[in-house]
Amino acid sequence: MSTVNTVNATSGSSATTPGPPGTPGRLGSLGPVGLVLAGGVSVQFGGALAVTLMPRAGALGVVTLRLVAAAVVLLLFCRPRLRGHSRADWGTVIVFGLALGAMNSLFYEAVARIPLGPAVTLEVLGPLALSVVASRRLINVVWAALALGGVFLLGGGGFSGVDPVGVGFALGAGAMWAAYIVFSARTGRRFPQADGLALAMAVAALLVLPLGIASSGDRLLVPTTLGLGAAVAVLSSVLPYTLELLALRKLPAATFAILMSLEPALAATAGFLILGQSLSVREIVAIALVIAATIGAVRTQVGRARTPVLDA
Repeated sequence: MSTVNTVNATSGSSATTPGPPGTPGRLGSLGPVGLVLAGGVSVQFGGALAVTLMPRAGALGVVTLRLVAAAVVLLLFCRPRLRGHSRADWGTVIVFGLALGAMNSLFYEAVARIPLGPAVTLEVLGPLALSVVASRRLINVVWAALALGGVFLLGGGGFSGVDPVGVGFALGAGAMWAAYIVFSARTGRRFPQADGLALAMAVAALLVLPLGIASSGDRLLVPTTLGLGAAVAVLSSVLPYTLELLALRKLPAATFAILMSLEPALAATAGFLILGQSLSVREIVAIALVIAATIGAVRTQVGRARTPVLDA
């Protein structure tokens, strides 16, 4: 009888040879989690910086600066090959780019109409829904429900009186976030390193560029605005998307989706440190619920990865 690691049905990864005794799956399970958390910190601090930039360039202008600058950086750094890819490869990376562009555009349109807290809370519903659909274990439904309670509490327990158009944009951003998770994982498996991300970012930049020019015009060329936009691009796009793409090569989609529940907590921290937004008792309780759900989901996944399957 031989021992092999469990095949992860959610992420589609294949069985691998277990590591030395006492350290099975340690790097494969905990390393990707660290990458996702680092990406989350980066994107939320970049988002707080973007809020200060929005009066200068508008919502679509900020998105355009962010994606165009990120595309330029990634293309220069990665220098992805354009030949040798199948139609399925290109189809995957194009859909990934469309999801990137739509997710960013819809979210910034949302925060232009409703407060950042409710916007992030509504957006997180997309990854949460994905975690329930992708998971095959009942316990992950419990963790998702706990995280869902936390994000709704963070949003004040309801969204009455909020601009319905802004709510619609935020929900649309959440749906695109779920699509981003799925196609980021697929792109990471089809393209080496961050080549697929660089190509997808170029697709996203081309998608939003005409909209940004029509919306903001020559305001995008002001040197200060360009500099802030480049900083937002690095913090909100280049670093987090690269880290997440690398993490999704090993991390199951269900666990990744629940990790995204930390975004409201990280956003509240960034808002406090950069924008001076204080936390109420209700918000602190909500953050605690989300963190508890995240820890539970990660511990469940790590425990599952360490459980061997005996092969006759």
